[in-house]
Amino acid sequence: MSDSPADLLITGCAVLVHDDQERIGFESDAAIVVRDGLVASVTSAADAAGLAAVERLDARGQVALPGLINCHTHAPMVALRGLAEDLPTEEWFNDVVWPVESNLTEKDVELGARLACAEMIRAGVTCFADHYFSMDTVAAVVTECGIRAHLGEAYFSSQGPQGREKSAEFALRHRGAADGRITTALAPHAPYTVTDADLAATAQLALEHGLPVHLHAAENRDQTDTSLARHGVTPIEVLDRVGLLATDLLIAHGTGIIDRDLPVLERASGRVAVATAPRGYLKFGWPSTTPIRALRAIGIPVGLATDGAASNNSLDVWESMALTSLVQKSTEGDPRWLTFRQALHHATLQSARAVGLGDSIGSIAPGRWADIILVDLTGPHTQPVHDLAATLVHSARSADVRTTIVDGRVLMRDRELLTLDVPAVVRELGERLPALVDRSHGRRIQEYDT
Repeated sequence: MSDSPADLLITGCAVLVHDDQERIGFESDAAIVVRDGLVASVTSAADAAGLAAVERLDARGQVALPGLINCHTHAPMVALRGLAEDLPTEEWFNDVVWPVESNLTEKDVELGARLACAEMIRAGVTCFADHYFSMDTVAAVVTECGIRAHLGEAYFSSQGPQGREKSAEFALRHRGAADGRITTALAPHAPYTVTDADLAATAQLALEHGLPVHLHAAENRDQTDTSLARHGVTPIEVLDRVGLLATDLLIAHGTGIIDRDLPVLERASGRVAVATAPRGYLKFGWPSTTPIRALRAIGIPVGLATDGAASNNSLDVWESMALTSLVQKSTEGDPRWLTFRQALHHATLQSARAVGLGDSIGSIAPGRWADIILVDLTGPHTQPVHDLAATLVHSARSADVRTTIVDGRVLMRDRELLTLDVPAVVRELGERLPALVDRSHGRRIQEYDT
């Protein structure tokens, strides 16, 4: 251990660690030493007692976890939270969301992104994968507030060639921005809104420039059935024939993945990941969920997500972790499937892999970026603790996160946000809401027809 002062020293906590088989365990009464934004070591509190540090956090009674990762969301859509409730998918898009999104201004996106980042930091999310419009604005918010993000400028083929070109230009210009906290992706919306020609061109751009791709596909079973009826292929087979399964690909949702898709995806194992956001599937009454058990069997990582707050009402990955476990048990009819330890694996290493950062985040270990959250388990709802992992997944809540750290920088300390002014954002957004939600113009940005 270096004799020079650490940038940050966290002491007295239990630390979630992964062994060389990726099994989850906990080091008790431990200390985390952070230098230059990286975890320098995880040691005992006793061994770290004499270590000098620029900043110290006494975390006695708390648990240190890798920061949570929201693997698929539309952060600025918090501005639409609660606007479109109790509707089938088609009406949700065509009657409310896509008409309202035709009103979006860059200022609306900025304020939505600020509110979303505040919500996520308070919930222990240290990195999010965003798929939306006006991404320059979102990147500026990310740079300012200190969170980590994987950003893609969404496009539809109805925008013409400039939609795809703008997505590529954003990805190339911003990758590595914010001192490396921003990574980027190409972001076609979905196979039902983007032509095969545009998808193929996107795959070529991805391979040419070494960029990943993030899109929606086989979101629900209706989309798969419609694709089969109209084109004779599933959405996953579309991705294969246009070359996207040869890229580093993040597929949002995949609840419509069927058995014939599995061999296709297995050939892409090592490149493809799926993000699951179960609360939205329950709200829309979809008959299926992401087939995690089948995907795991073919080596496809599944990361945890919330989707946008317009459908999920929340950006709480903590809730997604518990719901993923519960919904999988119910769907499979097997209480032994998706155990709490498996859920923690999806929340940590698998989510990191899903956003292309499997070597950098997702665990607290030397050389990883210091994206760390401290969780207080002293509340009555988390006591007593018979198994720490089970308590974290099924009893703890996002409000139990006390401190959130990204790149070694404290963004929230003892529940106080240090980089965002929420009341100011809420006031300004409130003033803009009447113009944002007006649908009298009859426009919509796209048509949902699957």
